[in-house]
Formats: sequence, C-alpha cells, structure tokens
Amino acid sequence: MVSLALNIIPDGPIEEVIDLVQVAENSGYSTCRLYDEGLATHDVYVISAAVALATSSMLVGPGITNPFTRHPGQTAAAHASLAELSGGRAVAGFGAGGSLTLDALGLSRSRPVVSLRELISVCRGLWAGEQVDFEGETVHLQHASLARPYRDIPIWLAGRGPRVLSLGGELADGVILDFLHETTLSAAVDIVRDGAAMSGNPVDLSYSTSIVMTDNDLEAVRPHMTYRLCDSPADVREQIGMTDEHVDQVRSAMAGGLHAAAKYVSDEWVLPFVIHGSEAECRAQLTELIETHSLTEFMLPVFEMENPRDYVERVGRLFERR
Repeated sequence: MVSLALNIIPDGPIEEVIDLVQVAENSGYSTCRLYDEGLATHDVYVISAAVALATSSMLVGPGITNPFTRHPGQTAAAHASLAELSGGRAVAGFGAGGSLTLDALGLSRSRPVVSLRELISVCRGLWAGEQVDFEGETVHLQHASLARPYRDIPIWLAGRGPRVLSLGGELADGVILDFLHETTLSAAVDIVRDGAAMSGNPVDLSYSTSIVMTDNDLEAVRPHMTYRLCDSPADVREQIGMTDEHVDQVRSAMAGGLHAAAKYVSDEWVLPFVIHGSEAECRAQLTELIETHSLTEFMLPVFEMENPRDYVERVGRLFERR
C-alpha cells in the first residue's frame, strides 16, 4: 500500500506548522518532511524536533537538506539526536540543494554527486557507531565519532539529474522524484531502477508534486514554481516554451520575493508539473502514477495558502480507499 507524506516549508509561525502536521497525522499521513531552505525558513532541525514532540507516529526529518550548508558530520549528529528524541522516527532527506537555499549564502553546488555520496557514507558510518577517518574529495573527518549514535536511520535522496538519480538507486533507502515534467517521469524512474539493479539495492520510490483541484491550489503553487522552473534542465524548459530570457526575468524578479516573481509564471508552465483536475480526475491520475511506477509513497508539498488544513484533509481523502 502506498504511504502518504507531507512536505512543509516551515517559514510561518511554529505553532501553525505544528497544528498542520497534527491535522496531517490525523488524516493518515505517515511522514513529515520539512524543507531546509537556509535563511528562508526556520532551522530545519529545530522545527523537526518540535514536530517530533508534537506527533506520535509520523516519521520526521528534513526534506531535503544538502551537503553544503552544514558539515556532513554535523548533519549526522543532528539526525541521531532527532532519532533519539522521536523514539526512532527520524528520516533523512538529502539532495544537492537549489538556488533558493544556496544563493543567499553565497554557496554553489560544487561536485554535487561526489558530495552526496560522501555525505551518505559519513552519516552511515557515524550512525553505526564507528570511528570515522575519512579523506574524501569534499569531506574530511579525523577520528570522528558520535557521542550517541543511532542506527538504521533511513536515507532518501532527491534529485532530477541522471547522476543523482542513479546514485539514489545505488545507495539510498528511497528516492524522491520531485515536480518532474510529465514527459520525463518514466525516464527518471528507469534511471533509479537501473542504479538499484547495479548494486542490488531494494530502493523505495516517492513522487512529490502539488495536487491542484481549485484555483486557490494553483495560485499557492505558482510562486514555488519560480525556482523549480529556473533550475529545470534546458530541454524541459524548451518543451514548455520557457526561454533563457524568461529565466532571467523570473530570476531577477525573485530578488523581490517569490510572489513578485510568480506573476511571470504562466499556467502553461505550471500544469505539466502537477496533478490537476476534479477530485475524481486527480484520484485517477494518482492511481495511474502509483501503479505505473510502483510508487511506495506520494509526498504532498504544502505552501502558503488560504486554508492549508482543508488542503491537507482534501488530499488525504484521495487516499482513503487505498
């Protein structure tokens, strides 16, 4: 049976984040992943701890964090602490990071595949209670160990590029496919499966995108398509008619905030990346996606909107018969 996960950008009052997560837990969601967007949100581990204390059954963790804003050893320590605090409900979500996270900090995605591979290796060694001496290409540790290691924290890897997807299939417990253009999803799944086959890794697969059943749902996702569209591969942007000039326009407008940039994002650019239609049409699309790609999880991102509680409950009802 496919599980349902919640993905929240924790940029509002912490009390509202907690309230929404509790609504989700009561609506059948089994995982809560919290965006790590650097300065644009609450600290991902502080808010993850708050969510862990306010829930009883949900897996909790970053969705996603990157190898650049924190040393991988610190990332391992944070997850081990979260696992102990939550009674073993910590889940790690790793990825290369995007422009919204890294640009404000003056960081670049230097050697993302190598960085992610080394992050995974360091975390698993430290979580296993090992003393880690690691001389990687991007990470260095000397006689490093955790005061309180915690074993068996699942790692989910998120990405769009073929090398990251292949790495996820090879090494991760699960791979998150996030807001892919409708024509590229099958190819991405194949890359993950091929990576898993090479290593014999029994990887799980999650797909994450918005579900648009109303005009308000569409307007909520539009600002968050700004950076996603700008970070999309050139061939995908070409398919939707987004030129380099459009990218420059959106990026420039993002300096005034996502909502300022959203007015330059057309419906035609958004709809191929989301599930949209009536409740029955969305349920049918979900069923087809899950069965076609053997998904083990669907993850719903929740952005700033008029009534997020209603949105979480409406989507939860789509999964009630599964």
